[in-house]
Amino acid sequence: MDPKPSDLIVKPSLSLMTDLYQMTMSYAYWKAGFADKEAVFHLFFRTLPFNGGFAIAAGLESLVDYLESFSFDATDINYLASLKAPNGTPLFTDEFFDYLLNMKFTCDLDAVPEGTPVFPYEPLVRVRGSLLQCQILETPLLNLFNFPTLIATKAARVCIAARGDRVME
Repeated sequence: MDPKPSDLIVKPSLSLMTDLYQMTMSYAYWKAGFADKEAVFHLFFRTLPFNGGFAIAAGLESLVDYLESFSFDATDINYLASLKAPNGTPLFTDEFFDYLLNMKFTCDLDAVPEGTPVFPYEPLVRVRGSLLQCQILETPLLNLFNFPTLIATKAARVCIAARGDRVME
């Protein structure tokens, strides 16, 4: 059976959609033997966007897609291997790269349903898993959830302001 064109598309790794701080902290946990210790964190916001009374949770589908394909590939490792400490030595070790290449996403995720009105300090997403994975996932989770939530919130506020009139864009 011939593959379908969609089967031939290779998705690029998005595992480095984190920041260097998260990677260096993860490396420190790994070096200290804490990588697999259980951790839990919640994604929440402190202030409402647009000075409104609520926000609309959005971005869950993109987050789930990201997590389902979460893994480091050779391109990711090659980039990380190119990074140097201020003294010119490699920032990470080959053993850490082996760990990353063999790592599979194993965290548990709980989230409010897409489109749910949410409020400050209320958890939108809860992640439970290894300390190393939770650390790496912090930045991508913020990026994948915050912007769509901001857009959905603005759209809801526009619709409320229209008081039943049609709105576009």
